[in-house]
Amino acid sequence: MSCRIRLVLALHDHQPVGNFDGVFEASFQDSYAPFLEVLEKYPEIPVALHTSGSLLEWLVDKHPEYIDRVRQLTARGQLEIIGGPFYEPILATIPRRDRVGQILAYTQYLEQLFQTQVRGMWVPERVWEQSFASDIVKAGIEYTILDDYHFRNAGLNNDQLHGYYLSEDEGRLLKIFPGSERLRYTIPFQDPHETIEHLRDIANRFPGSVVVFGDDGEKFGTWPGTKSHVYGGGWIYRFFDALRHNSDWLKVTTLAEAVDNVSPQGSIYLPDGSYREMTEWVLTPDKQSEYHRLTHDHAHDPAWQSAVQFMRGGFWRNFRTKYPESNEMYARMLQVSARLDELSRSAVAQESPDLLARARTELYRGQCNCSYWHGAFGGLYLPHLRNAVYRHLIQADTLLEKASGNNSPWLTIDADDYNLDARKEIKIASDRLVAYLAPSRGGHLYEFDIRSINHNLLATLNRRPEMYHEKVRAAGQNQHHDQHNHGQAVSIHDLVAFKQPDLHKKLQYDPWPRKSCVDHFFEPGLTLDRARYGEGEIGDFVLGVFETTIRRSPEFVQAKMTRRGKFGHHEIQLTKTVGLDRDHGTDLEILYELENLPHNVPIHFGVEFNFAGMAAGASDRYFYDARGRQLGQLQTLQHLTDTDRIGLIDEWLGLDCALDLSQSGSIWTFPVETISQSEGGFEAVHQSTAVIPNWQIIAPADGRWAVKIILSVDTSAAQARKLREAAVTVS
Repeated sequence: MSCRIRLVLALHDHQPVGNFDGVFEASFQDSYAPFLEVLEKYPEIPVALHTSGSLLEWLVDKHPEYIDRVRQLTARGQLEIIGGPFYEPILATIPRRDRVGQILAYTQYLEQLFQTQVRGMWVPERVWEQSFASDIVKAGIEYTILDDYHFRNAGLNNDQLHGYYLSEDEGRLLKIFPGSERLRYTIPFQDPHETIEHLRDIANRFPGSVVVFGDDGEKFGTWPGTKSHVYGGGWIYRFFDALRHNSDWLKVTTLAEAVDNVSPQGSIYLPDGSYREMTEWVLTPDKQSEYHRLTHDHAHDPAWQSAVQFMRGGFWRNFRTKYPESNEMYARMLQVSARLDELSRSAVAQESPDLLARARTELYRGQCNCSYWHGAFGGLYLPHLRNAVYRHLIQADTLLEKASGNNSPWLTIDADDYNLDARKEIKIASDRLVAYLAPSRGGHLYEFDIRSINHNLLATLNRRPEMYHEKVRAAGQNQHHDQHNHGQAVSIHDLVAFKQPDLHKKLQYDPWPRKSCVDHFFEPGLTLDRARYGEGEIGDFVLGVFETTIRRSPEFVQAKMTRRGKFGHHEIQLTKTVGLDRDHGTDLEILYELENLPHNVPIHFGVEFNFAGMAAGASDRYFYDARGRQLGQLQTLQHLTDTDRIGLIDEWLGLDCALDLSQSGSIWTFPVETISQSEGGFEAVHQSTAVIPNWQIIAPADGRWAVKIILSVDTSAAQARKLREAAVTVS
């Protein structure tokens, strides 16, 4: 019997830039290697394989034997290698020049590595906007895969989703396959018979169809419970056997073969979107709840099945409004990209091509998508992934400064709209540090980059409501709640698991950004226990707007920010001046001057700092006091009195940060922990360490009071370690 239906199995294997080496290795052992071993036993079953560049570079380095096996399967026609943007960025997050550049760079890398032609690509997270079509075709790609959800939103019904369509932008034609959402939920979670019968029904009704399964390779071993289910329980063998036994009517094939032998279904323009779950995650918690209520209440309404195709969730780019921290990374990335583009069109391109090439690679790595959004998968809540983005962006920025000729000590201060809020921010930059201040938002220090270790000390994340927090609360109210799935394989979207007990007790939300130079006027006598929960604020400086002037010279720069505001019923003036000296380039000087203070009124003033990327729960990350004595780990509560210094050490980073105060006072510290959802379930994640020097004072007769704070960083330990490692490498 001739082929009545084609099935394409397209796997997407990905690990984000900055993920732990152990996670890469576990995924390799649990998913990538065993799947390939099974595939080798079924030579008549081809697969389209996409591997993200961040994962592929790791595989080349750690498991070259895997690369050899992929190359052999490709040579015999069993694997079709599909490309995409090199480091898996969301296309909507990067400029058009970088979309084309990343796709071209990865195609070249794949073709050289596997000695094959790359014709198709994977769209990261299937986030789509119609203008991407011309960028993709310009980069030399013929076809791609999106979800059938995109096509249903364009007005097609399920019976029209068994092939591929032509789409166009600026006269460039791209072929797009709809990936089956139903198959994403049956493979590998239901018996293979369910998938075969679904395909049989389509083949009987629409002979000549093409059906595409496109989903994460990690669901074949890495997702909770899937390793024992897929391999130990034999699901994969039953599935491949079923495909083999039905090969008289069911042809398993590749995207390339389908394009070459099947005509398109027609032409279509797809609305902006992503996969269905992503459009829900981008909504605010209240809108997510409303969305879920509507879908639940009408699930059994016959008319709903017709109406639901016209119902859409949110727009992906709104992750940057939902999470300002994502926008901060995005804005920083745009600055680096624009500077690279500017230098690439200047004489620097001929003078320093190697530096620009290295900067471009670092930029591309800093565009990896996972840190820019959050859902059951997105990594915004994972500090090590955000830190990785900043690490590569800072490294790219430093390389561009070197390419520009800034090799000796230098210092600048500038004002511009750096975070895309239509207000001007202040950027203080040197050969050692980069600091960003937001005068229109409390005068906060919101980014603090240390070039020597490529670390943003303010890659923080606020605690904010998430819809799934209701599940956490419900679990806390029901002590007999089943917090595990007993090892069975379930979709990530249906997973309910808790990595630590009593997470409901840690739910807390921040009323202001957890940045630095956050100015507090507390109730007199406020305690640390209340302050750590955001209580006791009686001033309006935390998010107030400051008037700003800047001063610059070759040796010293400063930003002077002034605000008249309320402290209780009193109007006072606060001026904070942030300066950097070229000759003391790792010490940020912060001078606070309070004026018009009320006479004989107790004043409790504090300045909040947050230190991010310095891990908690480790013996080599700890506080020390003014005498150099080691205190607790960085997640511990500290209440120091009558002191003028506190330090934080991260031996793994080789970083020593300290706050020195010109006037002794109290210092509070506490951890900022989020409760978030990941592939493994719900967990508490340490985001930053809050440090709040505070003073309880009575103003002198002239109503003035001042304090200078020196924020210093020392990375000599990290630099010494680099020298030792370099010496070992040379020897």
